[in-house]
Amino acid sequence: MTKLTLTSLLLLLLPLIFIVLTSAPPTIASEAATKGYSKSIPRFLGKFAYPNRWKPFQYETRYFEQRLDHFSIADLPKFRQRYLISTRHWTGPDRMGPIFLYCGNEGDIEWFAANTGFVWDIAPRFGAMVLFPEHRYYGESMPYGSRDKAYANAASLSYLTAEQALADFAVLVTNLKRNLSAEGCPVVLFGGSYGGMLAAWMRLKYPHIAIGALASSAPILQFEDIVPPETFYDIVSNNFKRESISCFDTIKKSWDVLISEGQKNDGLKQLTKAFRLCRDLKRTEDLSDWLDSAYSFLAMVNYPYPSDFLMPLPGHPIKEVCRKMDSCPEGTSVLERIFEGVSVYYNYTGKVECFQLDDDPHGMDGWNWQACTEMVMPMASSRESSMFPTYDYNYSSFQEECWKDFSVKPRPTWITTEFGGHDFKTTLKVFGSNIIFSNGLLDPWSGGSVLQNISETVVALVTEEGAHHIDLRSSTAEDPDWLVEQRAFEVKLIKGWIEDYHQKRNSVFSI
Repeated sequence: MTKLTLTSLLLLLLPLIFIVLTSAPPTIASEAATKGYSKSIPRFLGKFAYPNRWKPFQYETRYFEQRLDHFSIADLPKFRQRYLISTRHWTGPDRMGPIFLYCGNEGDIEWFAANTGFVWDIAPRFGAMVLFPEHRYYGESMPYGSRDKAYANAASLSYLTAEQALADFAVLVTNLKRNLSAEGCPVVLFGGSYGGMLAAWMRLKYPHIAIGALASSAPILQFEDIVPPETFYDIVSNNFKRESISCFDTIKKSWDVLISEGQKNDGLKQLTKAFRLCRDLKRTEDLSDWLDSAYSFLAMVNYPYPSDFLMPLPGHPIKEVCRKMDSCPEGTSVLERIFEGVSVYYNYTGKVECFQLDDDPHGMDGWNWQACTEMVMPMASSRESSMFPTYDYNYSSFQEECWKDFSVKPRPTWITTEFGGHDFKTTLKVFGSNIIFSNGLLDPWSGGSVLQNISETVVALVTEEGAHHIDLRSSTAEDPDWLVEQRAFEVKLIKGWIEDYHQKRNSVFSI
């Protein structure tokens, strides 16, 4: 099935694609992991994302004074949380116009606002206010007055948690509604990736504040042993394999070639030259991580049309990467083919003269802290299915790295304790309602999300050709039919939530 039909949507809520998610316990690191390949947890979004192509929407930038710790009475310094707001199409409190709140992710909120066109597209038809609060410790929303002070040590970073961020959103929107005499206006949550996780969790944690949530590409199950740790890299690899077996094989061979080259007397110097790096390569692992990031992000943004969410890319970018690799003349070395392919991601415009391996234009370094504390997502790479070096999930090594980087010990079971995850079907069926989990199976994070309908009001929208929260992007003339129909169904569900809210509210006040 490559296309969603409106008839099947209405009949079945969704053409469901069932994927059996089995569990696998953590295992000791494999031999391949000791051969010089360093593995870090994949980021949701691009560490190397393209910073200069933000599409402007009309909004005001405001600031709200937030408590540093919502769960303590300690007199701690407050901080200014940035938020973007548009009341351009809002019908106001008298008509109980809805408030569309996007749960800010791990980066600059203006970037997310520019790349969440769906919310802006549908706001006029709902007469909705649009609200984009920034996640604490990202963008301009820095506790202690500056990024340097906020990121100084484990003590200053200790308030960077998902629970505190959700409390920020809840306090902000509650205060805003009170000031606007808009207490009766329903709030609908939106979020993609980590923001999608926050949207789903906020709906569960604060049902009195938000009436529903669209959680796009939200891997709320990517914890402990709920899904196999190989899931992410298997999906990335399948994206490449389906385009070209030879492309898949070239990438799979390249890791050992890279290590061998790096071990030569002038190997690092030659690799610096071959990959046109701006600074001398100090470790082969840094180049490996750079390549790993490109392949993972390509799978996430494998959109059917040109985009510039992470980088300026053509439509079906993995197809183009493999075409570049496979079309090299006979005799082209493995690493030369790799450079040709990865240049599609890092330099599709042809304007980049040299490559930085540590760019972070959106200020997302805080994610490393979150991944080392509560957002502990086991990752592994399988020998047969993956094009990446084989390695097993090694919690002990991960714990050592986190202690080395932040002097902190991870809490691998905290997220499932705080928000749930085990036996999620029962939990969502009993306690959840009005949540859409939307996923495209090309997105490697889809394997950690909810891919089956849970109830009539907790719905999974799954598409074979969809990538990372593609439904939240602005509509274009190039949108395939299945995407147009998916968005139309999401609008239908959101409209139903709002109508149901008004109906129940009116019935209460008419008693």
